[in-house]
Amino acid sequence: MSAIPPLSAQVVVVTGAARGVGAMTARKLAQRGAKVALVGLEPEELKAAAAQCGPEATYWEADVTDVEALTATARAVQDRYGRIDTVVANAGIAIGGPLLDSDHRAFSRVIEVNLLGSVATARAFLPALAESGGYLLQIASLAAITPAPLMAAYCASKAGVEAFAHSLRAEVAYQGVKVGVGYLSWTDTDMVRGADQDAVLRQMRARLPWPANKTYPLGPAVDRLVAGIARRSAHVYAQAWLRGMQPVRSLLPTLIAAVGSRDVARLAPELRATAASRLRPVGAGGEADSAARDA
Repeated sequence: MSAIPPLSAQVVVVTGAARGVGAMTARKLAQRGAKVALVGLEPEELKAAAAQCGPEATYWEADVTDVEALTATARAVQDRYGRIDTVVANAGIAIGGPLLDSDHRAFSRVIEVNLLGSVATARAFLPALAESGGYLLQIASLAAITPAPLMAAYCASKAGVEAFAHSLRAEVAYQGVKVGVGYLSWTDTDMVRGADQDAVLRQMRARLPWPANKTYPLGPAVDRLVAGIARRSAHVYAQAWLRGMQPVRSLLPTLIAAVGSRDVARLAPELRATAASRLRPVGAGGEADSAARDA
């Protein structure tokens, strides 16, 4: 087994890198000496985020659901740096609320960005990772481990990317490529702050059992992700307690169905009255995706 190169010798691509987890992951990787390429939809935010990653950082505007654009980006990054060692598939959006109140196109877009965007990312960058014997870290979520009412699109997409990454790991191992899954609980990002602006969603989250009802600071979560990237770990937990969820995950759907159904019934009138406010993805990243589609 070949030794893992230090981060200081690696070229790392991060998607969804304009803000939040992606931007800070790129910055902390650059602080460890990596050359980073930031990919996202917001050129001004990407430019600012790349500027914080040092003079060798670059940024590339691409929609992760556009496999042709991603493939062209992969070639351009490889031409620029000569290699790609690690890819962090982080791009994602979220929408909240009951399924029947949601806009079908907005609901489907969450699946398209989070799941099919991850598939397109892997398809575009795996040839370069096969050349370098590299590493793909797929960012999933607590939502991949446990279902949650009012988050069906996000939970389905993150459960999908977890399963996709686990399947892919066996496919590409013989090429020397490692695949990991990163798990985060509620972390202080634009997406989570955007969800908390919705009073009903905020009430539902507050009723989650500790420690799942907390919002965790971004910095320590990203530190754990970067440590996992350095080790090329199969599983990376941005909050340590998430590891303990794995052995009990089979029990969670029954528990959530029992407890969550009561909460949804109690909040149903308020959910119906405010349904029109939940027709688009939450947070600044979700707004950027919607704006790109509307343009």
